[in-house]
Amino acid sequence: MSRSQPTDGFNPKPGIAEMIAPGIRRILAPNPSPMTYRGTNTYLIGTRNLAVIDPGPSSEPHLEAILSSLQVSQSIDAILVTHSHLDHSPLAKRLQEETGAAIYAFGPAGAGRSAIMETLAQEDVAGGGEGIDHAFRCDHVLKEGETLSGPDWQIEALHTPGHLGNHLCFALGDILFSGDHVMGWASSLVSPPDGDLTDFMASCRKLQDRQWSRFLPGHGAPIDAPHARVDWLIAHRLERERAILAELRIAPRTVSELAATIYKETPAALLKAAERNVFAHLVDLTQRNLAQPEGALSLSTHFSCTD
Repeated sequence: MSRSQPTDGFNPKPGIAEMIAPGIRRILAPNPSPMTYRGTNTYLIGTRNLAVIDPGPSSEPHLEAILSSLQVSQSIDAILVTHSHLDHSPLAKRLQEETGAAIYAFGPAGAGRSAIMETLAQEDVAGGGEGIDHAFRCDHVLKEGETLSGPDWQIEALHTPGHLGNHLCFALGDILFSGDHVMGWASSLVSPPDGDLTDFMASCRKLQDRQWSRFLPGHGAPIDAPHARVDWLIAHRLERERAILAELRIAPRTVSELAATIYKETPAALLKAAERNVFAHLVDLTQRNLAQPEGALSLSTHFSCTD
């Protein structure tokens, strides 16, 4: 992970439903951390029959904040989940119990996982599993391009694997709820076997092909220059790739050796996440025949450059 800016002034009070666009309110969950920034952004869409995007972590205060935000004649009719990480999906079940709303997502943990990541998971050689909500289940599986509608909203599901195989973004016209694929404060963690960098880059390029006015991310402030942000994410990953290949041309390296060299300014609390990102790059480079593991793919394997 890497911050694109040292500070953005984003510091809303948790538990307050704040109008950020016509028909769109945001409630910040009380779960700040080095991985979640100020906390998870929960979005309420519509003016009467509402859709909730990313209900958030298991938190009774956050559940109460969502329910108390409902105005007279408002109800929650749909619960949409971008992906099954513990800071996004666990509260969906409790919110359903309180409202009767159906839960929509791409599927449970493991859904959408690429073939190479499925192999790594089955062989248990990659670790991973950071913050996965293994208990998550949805009532309806949303496919690419499928839409949900309310009286005053229509939301389109876009499958954007990479950060997690079951990651969805949700389009409301030219506004995109970008989950953790594009965040407002840092680049996304891609951690095998749950995250796949090859998929992540393809999903970035997929978002480049459409016109957007704004991204509303799972963490951090709204992104008012969305195409520039996606360009930055792609350039950031390509820069990391070049740095890794430059090191491998000198001598074979392990994941930890590469991370220690490339992420010199990364805080200690995020160094393990940086190692996961490096491993994601090495798997991608191996798939593209630009790097070669000296043995089976694993965190302890030495990798060398093929050119």
